[in-house]
Amino acid sequence: MAYTTINKSTDYFNTKLYAGNNTGQSITGVGFQPDLVWIKSRTASERHVLTDAARGVYKELRSNETAAESDRTSYGGLSAFGADGFTVGGDDGYNNGSNNYASWNWKAGGGQGSANTDGTINSTYTSANTTAGFSIVKYNGSGTAGTVGHGLGAVPKMIIIKEVSGNASGGNQSWSVYHQGTGNDHITVLNGTNAKIDDVDFNDTTPTSSVFSVGVQNRTNSSNGNGVYIAYCFAEKTGYSKFGSYSGNNNADGTFVYTGFKPAFVIIKEASASRSWVMMDNKRNTFNVVNNRLFPDAADAQNTSVDALDFLSNGFKIRSTNSSVNNNGTNNYIYMAFGQSLVGSNNVPCTAR
Repeated sequence: MAYTTINKSTDYFNTKLYAGNNTGQSITGVGFQPDLVWIKSRTASERHVLTDAARGVYKELRSNETAAESDRTSYGGLSAFGADGFTVGGDDGYNNGSNNYASWNWKAGGGQGSANTDGTINSTYTSANTTAGFSIVKYNGSGTAGTVGHGLGAVPKMIIIKEVSGNASGGNQSWSVYHQGTGNDHITVLNGTNAKIDDVDFNDTTPTSSVFSVGVQNRTNSSNGNGVYIAYCFAEKTGYSKFGSYSGNNNADGTFVYTGFKPAFVIIKEASASRSWVMMDNKRNTFNVVNNRLFPDAADAQNTSVDALDFLSNGFKIRSTNSSVNNNGTNNYIYMAFGQSLVGSNNVPCTAR
């Protein structure tokens, strides 16, 4: 049985559902003041919107697009991080009265953070939560290979980077994803369906407990041009988070993936073929089978056509032959998962559902 020092996972990550109202509202019940908020309409084709404390409220990124950061001050976007949630205006990406929304919320360092000088490239802001293994790093690229401090004190297993402004592209670059399951010489693209790409965005170097490496910019992805970048860095924490890989078997009695906790949120990507990312959580599906899927690389509304998997007390079980989660055994899938501790230091167990 897995033990963890994180007694209550919802102190650090939580999914919050809400209904839009067109005019603006404060969303509460998250359980903490979030430092990263990712919002998507469940019921309409609408962009994914991400706002974080390092860049500041109103500053929007879109996981399904290459678009640079946009300022939503005058358009009714996210306007405040509250003690128990966040406030949104009337913009369709956040609060259309005809739509229902999902928000995924992470706690980093409890605010914008400060500069980190561990690497050869100093960050402008690093907001780090060493307990939960999550940091947000804003830095100015140098255009030459270097390292950036992440503040976690542990080796990141997954890093998501986006150029937000600057450079000849004006920030219009793809999202670049490092994942331990694809190695330090390959990336995947969050806004695309691409199979893993042999790329130097992470300088073919595995992150350390203090820094991650960045290479030089190419034409489609970037972690280190002459622009401004944001990086979301994740280290594993026993009983709370896991960033791994598995092979499909093309059978409805699919692979069991051990995480050491009951998942509350899972994103899966087939890394060896062109396939959409798939995101699932325990609020849109409160019981098995989990079939409410959203796609980080697409604006599509929620899809319920595939009975994808079961959330179990210590991992997840694939329940479909759908290629988004279970192609044949030669195909590799990567995932990120957050969830409920089996047993924390308070000795409170979780149960299957």
